[in-house]
Amino acid sequence: MSVDRMLPLIVAVPLFGAALLVGAGRRLPRSAAEVLGCLFAAATAALALAASAGTPSSTARPLEWLGGWRPHGGAGVGIVLVGDRIGLGLATLVSLLVVAALAYAWRYFDEPPRRHAASFPALVLLFQAGMCGFALAGDLFNAFVFFELMGVVAYALTGYRVEEARAVQGALVFGVVNSLGAYTTLFGIALLYARTGELGLAQIGSALDAHPGGPDALVIAAFVLIATGLLVKAAAVPFHFWLADAHAVAPTPVCMLMSGVMVELGVYGIARVYWTVFAGPGGIPAPDAQRALLALGALTAVLGAVMCGLQRHLKRLLAYSTVAHTGLFLIGLAALTPEGLGGVALYVLAHAGVKAALFACVGILLDRFGSVDEPELHGKGRELPWVGALFGIGGLALAGLPPFGTALGKAVTEEAAGGWATALFVVVSAATGGAVLRAGARVFLGLGPVAGSGAATSQQETSGKAEEPETRGGRLIRVPGSMLAVPAVLLAGALAVGLVPGLRTGTGQATDAFTDQSGYLAAVLHGRATEPAATPPPHWSTAGVLWDLLATALAVGLALLAVRRPLGAEPARWTTPLRRLHSGHVGDYVAWFLAGITLLGVLVV
Repeated sequence: MSVDRMLPLIVAVPLFGAALLVGAGRRLPRSAAEVLGCLFAAATAALALAASAGTPSSTARPLEWLGGWRPHGGAGVGIVLVGDRIGLGLATLVSLLVVAALAYAWRYFDEPPRRHAASFPALVLLFQAGMCGFALAGDLFNAFVFFELMGVVAYALTGYRVEEARAVQGALVFGVVNSLGAYTTLFGIALLYARTGELGLAQIGSALDAHPGGPDALVIAAFVLIATGLLVKAAAVPFHFWLADAHAVAPTPVCMLMSGVMVELGVYGIARVYWTVFAGPGGIPAPDAQRALLALGALTAVLGAVMCGLQRHLKRLLAYSTVAHTGLFLIGLAALTPEGLGGVALYVLAHAGVKAALFACVGILLDRFGSVDEPELHGKGRELPWVGALFGIGGLALAGLPPFGTALGKAVTEEAAGGWATALFVVVSAATGGAVLRAGARVFLGLGPVAGSGAATSQQETSGKAEEPETRGGRLIRVPGSMLAVPAVLLAGALAVGLVPGLRTGTGQATDAFTDQSGYLAAVLHGRATEPAATPPPHWSTAGVLWDLLATALAVGLALLAVRRPLGAEPARWTTPLRRLHSGHVGDYVAWFLAGITLLGVLVV
């Protein structure tokens, strides 16, 4: 089968699997439904891998015009799927992580008897279809449709344990903020359609380039509105407030997917839309886009790192580390070069494995002890030495320990960004990695003073005490082998990203093609293959390794200093305003959403 024909199947297979599970799920035992879910997810992963391997070269762009509606004279009304290496790579990453999440959740949930046994794997397959469709879409409106399918399913998965009030609250915040992002994206698409009469990414880019001389107010407004919706999903500041609230209540396998790939798809969307639509002479000038991405990236990285260090709720801690790393990804994109994008691609690939593995370890703690509160878990993790080892390795990888792929991606990205960004990468990586190592030292090694009975919880802080285990039959007595194997395999994958030379070479060639707007337009509109200018592929450098080692050493040092602080102590007074900003009130988050649109508009203009 040709790669072109595989592209629709990468979306259709999980959709068919979800439909089958919904239709037959009430007649299937839970084990059969879980087997089918894993099989359909694995089949999609195999298709994505085969399509990526079958692409003639890293610069090729296989296309499939659904229904045969090809463009004529550069104009078209058809829906196109574009299988370049970056898009196929993301679809592969999504599918592999879905397989990991479903394997982790094998016979997992302690569900009410009347609940549909196939509901969770069916929702996860729908989630997979939305994410894969977004990664491959070459049409702006249908990319929006896939994006919203992904968002709606994520909303349902966040509130999956609907019998718990906190799950409903977290899902509601998720739904409101992300719906606002969807509206702004749709308005931006409408503005571009009004200007160009087209919805395809290539067609819009070609129409804007036909009128050089810089963007007018309509094009700027369209870019700001579309970017706002994507930044909401990416959890960039000040659109990030929903993320920690959602992670605190979502089931652990869902957290693995949201932090592992869903947030990163928002970053991918910004890169795709900018380089395909707005990078030409009629789009947004590079200095304006760089200024916006740099400012938001730096703000996101710093605030995420600070909030990460303040958390005692382990899921919220990992969620804020995702926010911080999103900021680093945006700074890498701000370089607007193939080198910067190559570093971000490797960083995202390895970060997905590391973050999903860390959430898997926290899920084991939740299901064993009924808590994700760091002080309450002090020393209890000694019963789980293998989980502690995996958690510690994940913390070191998050900090940037060579030869993990996170270290390679961070080194390449900070080199492309240059200047002060290098120091910011080191500090943010050390702060987030140090927070994880601090929690691991307390929980699994019992380091630091023991919390007294009067340990206080700040009014602006969520403790994570008295959580309900998610596994069948209540608290785990024995950790299943699958729940340990999944994080181990994910961390091994993150290590492989930094060690496999062919992956670096392929990533470099793929990012050359991704940033070649004229080549994309020629391939989609006229069926002509072009070779972009070649740039050096991502590679290890002495300076990058030294910066990575410094960040790792700082993370260990910060963790050792932090464990000396009494558990349950009130955070420093200067952090009070930051903690109050994250109030959990959806009205406050809507106000910050509006402020974020204004800020983005000012930065672009």
